[in-house]
Amino acid sequence: MKLEDVIRSRSGNCCELCKSQQDLSVYEVPPQDQANADNCALLCGNCLAQVEKKAELDQQHWHCLTESMWSEVPAVQVLAWRMLNRLRNESWAADNLDMLYLTDENLAWAKATGDHENDGSVDLHRDCNGAILQNGDTVVLTKSLDVKGSTLNARLGTVVKNIRLVADNTEQIEGKIEGQTIVILTKYLRKQNEKQ
Repeated sequence: MKLEDVIRSRSGNCCELCKSQQDLSVYEVPPQDQANADNCALLCGNCLAQVEKKAELDQQHWHCLTESMWSEVPAVQVLAWRMLNRLRNESWAADNLDMLYLTDENLAWAKATGDHENDGSVDLHRDCNGAILQNGDTVVLTKSLDVKGSTLNARLGTVVKNIRLVADNTEQIEGKIEGQTIVILTKYLRKQNEKQ
């Protein structure tokens, strides 16, 4: 039996954190050497985006941890511990964190990413108006820009399609202008709302 089938069977085809049945996928809880049923969990798209810090933390959504933190699956326990730590400023999360017991091995695994040392804030790529940017979006320049090391001048109002987010810098995206891929600061662009 495939790993995904084992995990789907174990979870009853529901997200192992919030019990949603929508947009499910197997998530390998980092860090790990090799995926197995103990270090993977079935997550819905909403939980996955927040776990991976690709979406704002929705505190109301995570009340589901009050139940799922008691799972016998090590991966689910570790994820619950990490998410409760991100929410530790909420009294209900702090109370649950005090009650949650992890073996020494699972606690070491939970702490391995250092996630518990951060608050629940998420750094996302945002345009000049605060709209969240994603890979593949179309943006419009809000300022004329001279491209370093090139004679190219990107004019105000230039449309840049199919952008790529710079993974380690939320203030930069990559896009093509006149066939040349350049890095553009997010403060100089605005997300185009409708596809044209």
